[in-house]
Amino acid sequence: MKKLVVLTGAGISAESGLKTFRDSGGLWEGHDVTEVATPEAWARNPELVQKFYNERRKQALNAKPNIAHTLLAELEKNFEVTIITQNVDSLHEKAGSTDVLHLHGQLFQSRSSIDEQLVYEVDGWELKMGDLCERGSQLRPNIVWFGEAVPMMEPAIEVTTQADIFLVVGTSLQVYPAAGLIQYTKASCPIYLVDPKKPGGYLGRNVTFIEEKASTGMLKFKELIFKN
Repeated sequence: MKKLVVLTGAGISAESGLKTFRDSGGLWEGHDVTEVATPEAWARNPELVQKFYNERRKQALNAKPNIAHTLLAELEKNFEVTIITQNVDSLHEKAGSTDVLHLHGQLFQSRSSIDEQLVYEVDGWELKMGDLCERGSQLRPNIVWFGEAVPMMEPAIEVTTQADIFLVVGTSLQVYPAAGLIQYTKASCPIYLVDPKKPGGYLGRNVTFIEEKASTGMLKFKELIFKN
């Protein structure tokens, strides 16, 4: 069975009604990202950051996977699929995908402020000030903020080197280090890129562009992949 590695971004979640800061010039749901998505913001105003992510969780609880998520899950019948996602929601898992690597953390998890290895599931949508880890520190969202290392990059690179087919959905490859994953594919690996915006710059060989939003683009990808 061929190995299909998929990199997904904000565009696939947007069709389920979940916005990210990439939609509107550095604003995320009306907030400047420096106010809600940096370690400095957490140090300055943890209550605001906590409230912001509580709202994101509440919104994500009501979001449903769209056809792009569903089609990716269905491809597990024909391929060995690993999804590497820049998204922090759980829509891939809700759609039935079984191997999902979250580069930027997970919205429905919290972690210790002093030990990033201490990670807990968030039951429901609310994480409160005063909720502590087992070492007594305040729990924070288990999200990779701007200025923090991306610990899942190494596993993502390893998976990418194994790909027989590499698919990019819902990202115009502007966010690094994730955008650099494409450079780790084998020379023989065909690359498919589904996004309304064709990225600038040279992406290498074997690239097929599908200039569509995630849902219609995934339908076209499915046609292409089963034709070849």
